[in-house]
Amino acid sequence: MSFLFDPESTYTIHTEVYEGPLDLLLDLITKAELDITRLSLAKVTDEYLKYLSSLQEKNAVDISGFLVVAAKLVQIKSEALLPRPPERLEGEEDPAESLARQLRLYKSIKKTAEWLQELDQKGQRTYIRLAPPPKMDETLDLSGVDLEVLIELLKSLYHFREEALPITTVITIPRITIKNKIKDLIMQLRMQKQLSYRQLLPKENDRIDAIVLFLAVLELIKQQYVDAIQKGLFSDIQISATDKAYKDHEITLALDG
Repeated sequence: MSFLFDPESTYTIHTEVYEGPLDLLLDLITKAELDITRLSLAKVTDEYLKYLSSLQEKNAVDISGFLVVAAKLVQIKSEALLPRPPERLEGEEDPAESLARQLRLYKSIKKTAEWLQELDQKGQRTYIRLAPPPKMDETLDLSGVDLEVLIELLKSLYHFREEALPITTVITIPRITIKNKIKDLIMQLRMQKQLSYRQLLPKENDRIDAIVLFLAVLELIKQQYVDAIQKGLFSDIQISATDKAYKDHEITLALDG
């Protein structure tokens, strides 16, 4: 009888076709085009037992999960043949409802797992947000903003709009990179300690230079080399150096990894 209790068995209720008894039961119901109900469980009982008969040479411990479900199915089918439903004790669970609920849950989990596997095969991976969402305690106050302020802001943004170039135009590599801009900003901060973001904007209204400046400032803030303070809506941003900005070590950008 030692074959019944093999301590070296790593079996996890798996057959050549089905991953566990619920997988087998779900497949039988799906092939019969039935809903997961008491009646459908009774109808597929014979098919389930027929499949188990082919597993007689398996380790009894391995197929114990299949046998437990088989016993429930036999009970469900037997009760379905009775002229009236059996009386149950208070608190006693209906085996048909219990098994149907487990099967519906298993079907939902299996469907979700297949969907995730499909996304993974397509390379469409998503990641759980670990950091809590930021709390917005203050509301945006627009009481001091009128139409003229918005028009002036729109004009300042419009200055960065460049004329469309012909399709045959050769796009040149930007003259400055984010890393070089960061080095330049740190050198300026070491001499002045505080910079005006508005004054740092390129005077020639160059879109690329403005974008590089913006990304460089964001990277410095992210890595805690600078602090940025804006006292009012649409007002200038003051950039001041932290103690970290005076240390001589190379800044590693996120895109370098």
